[in-house]
This record gives sequence, structure tokens and C-alpha cells, in this order.
Amino acid sequence: MNNNGHRILLYFVNVDWFFISHRLPIALKALEEGYRVVIACHFTAHQKQLESMGFITYEIPFSRSGIGIISELRTLQKVRKAIKLFKPTIIHSVTIKPVIYSGLMRRTVLRKIAMVSAISGLGYVFTSKTLRARLIKLAVSILYKIALSGNSRIVIFQNASDEKILTDIVGLRSEDKVLIKGSGADLNIYNYRPEPTSSIVKVAMACRLLKDKGVYQFIEAARIIKRNHSNVEFLLIGTPDVDNPNSVLGKEIDIWVAEGVIKYLGHRTDIADLFSDSHIVCLPSYYGEGVPKVLIEAAACGRAIITTNNPGCRDAVIDGQTGICIPIKNSEALAEAVKYLVEQPDLRNRMGVAGRQFAEQEFDVSSVVNKHLNLYDRLS
Repeated sequence: MNNNGHRILLYFVNVDWFFISHRLPIALKALEEGYRVVIACHFTAHQKQLESMGFITYEIPFSRSGIGIISELRTLQKVRKAIKLFKPTIIHSVTIKPVIYSGLMRRTVLRKIAMVSAISGLGYVFTSKTLRARLIKLAVSILYKIALSGNSRIVIFQNASDEKILTDIVGLRSEDKVLIKGSGADLNIYNYRPEPTSSIVKVAMACRLLKDKGVYQFIEAARIIKRNHSNVEFLLIGTPDVDNPNSVLGKEIDIWVAEGVIKYLGHRTDIADLFSDSHIVCLPSYYGEGVPKVLIEAAACGRAIITTNNPGCRDAVIDGQTGICIPIKNSEALAEAVKYLVEQPDLRNRMGVAGRQFAEQEFDVSSVVNKHLNLYDRLS
């Protein structure tokens, strides 16, 4: 505990909007429990909002695309400066760069600081077989091994696949790690409502519009279905990520809308209502996922899910009971699964009810928050 009697919790996260969507309830509970909470990240539009809640904020220019040596060294320096300035009791870092950079810089500061590292998916370099990906994987593995070593550290995994890979690389003991499936959903907001009794069956996909979230497969499956099923409407929800070289382009979306393949809803904050107004939720992702928040929310809303066998995605469903898992990058399998559920409303409804029960057991945000606060108490 710090000399001033305050336990200080320092979050390192890429960007403010991700913190708000994935970690805010945990941080608010920590404030309530008497922690001084610092959020160190790149701020877009939410800095004042976070400060008004009682958080201390600190700008760190984490770049989410590309690696320029000079700018990355500056970022490392800023991370070290934040650690020295705030003298945290606990560092909690989320996603690859914040985890590695804060883990490395923690080792350069003499005082003992506990660390929680949240692995929100290992990313494509751990699954891709290209030479470039294999070389990056080697470098990242070495960095993880250094950053996640030492005492007073706990690594949070969202799925068993990532846990096994990193445990082997870093040499984690069972007491050094914990499995928490995703960041949870507020089951009062994402609540169960029966399917709408519309003659149009709505299939929704909500995500950052990256290619490896399966957007192209969703579009191709929509084309296949619409040849024979005029009563099915495909909703695409989300926006392109301009900082990500793997983003879908706005002009591509315009073409799909003009073609009549999808209805494009853009960025929305009423996901619970949109899911409740839909019949099926899709995420044909092959991205390096933790457990996709959108699938947790779909289960909580009681909607049948179609997703892939990708690690993380498959952890959000019970295949055959709450949804259907298909192979990655397979538009035909996706179309077949959509067709199957479109034609089986009773099965869809049973899957939705089972999905809600699964969400209550596994994904209640209050349970996720309590697990994190218990970890903080253990370390501080």
C-alpha cells in the first residue's frame, strides 16, 4: 500500500473508447472501493467524460497501426514516465502493446509494482502461417516472455486456446493466471425479449468493420441467401476503422448498399434494441479474438448465434444449443447455417432461451467485475 494510504490502480489501454466499452464497470467499482484510478491511453473524444467520473487521465500515444521505431520508443518512454509519476500499487494493462510495454517498463523501475495483464486475443500472428507472421510471432513471444515474468503478476485470459499458447511460451504457473470469459454484459440492459413476429427475418452483424471479422463472408452469404429468400434482411452495424490497414472501405459499403445486399446502420449505441429486433446474430470472424463482446451481448438478448470455430468465438456459444459454429472463411457454410435457422423458427427460439441461460451463468458483468476486484485485493 502507498504511503498516503491510497491504493493506486493504473490502467494502460490503447484508446479511450475501448476502455469505455470493455473495462469501465471494473474501473468504476475500483473507484467505489477506494482506489485512485488512472487511465493512461490515447484519448479521442472521451477524456473529459472520464475525468468527470472521477478518473485521473494521462495521454499516451499508443499507435494501433504500424511500428515506427522512433515513435514506439517515445511511447515506451511515456509508459515509464507514467509508472514513475503515479507510483501505482497495481498496473492493469489490456491488449498486446500496453501489456508488453508496461511489462517491460515495470522492470526498469526499482519499486515493487503488482501487475495484471489482460490478453484480449493473441491476434493473427499466432494463427497465420505466413513467413512474416511467423517472424513477428517469434519477436512478440520473446517480448511477452520478458514482460510477463517476475513476481506479483496475474495474467487474465479470455479463452483456453490463448491460455495454452502463452503458458507454454512464458512458463506461467497455475497461480499466475486466471480465465475470465470476456468483459461481460449488463444483463439488465441486454435482456431477453421474444423474437419479433415479423415476416422478415433479420440477420445482424455488429463489429468494427475489419476484413478478418468476416465482413466479406457475411456479404457473400447474404448474396447467396437472397437468391432464393426475399424475406431475409441482412443488417451490417459498425464503422470502418481508419487506423487499421485491414479495414473495410466506405466505398465498398456503398456498393453493397446500392446492390441491395445489406442494410447499413453505421455506428450505433442501441445494440440491445437492434439485437432484440433481429432474429439471428452473426460474427464469422477469423480475427485473434478474446471472447467477442458482441456475441456475449447477443446471447444475453436471447438470440441464436452463428459464429466460427475460431478461438474466442467458439467460447461464446454452445455449438448446437445456443448457436452454430462454422469453419472460418467459408461463405457457403455461413449461408447454409443462416438458411437452416431462417427455416427453423422453433429451433431459433430454443437456442435464444438457452443462450440467455448461458449468459446468466458465464457472462454477467457484475460477476466479471467482482472477479477483477478480488484479483486487485489479492495483489495490493
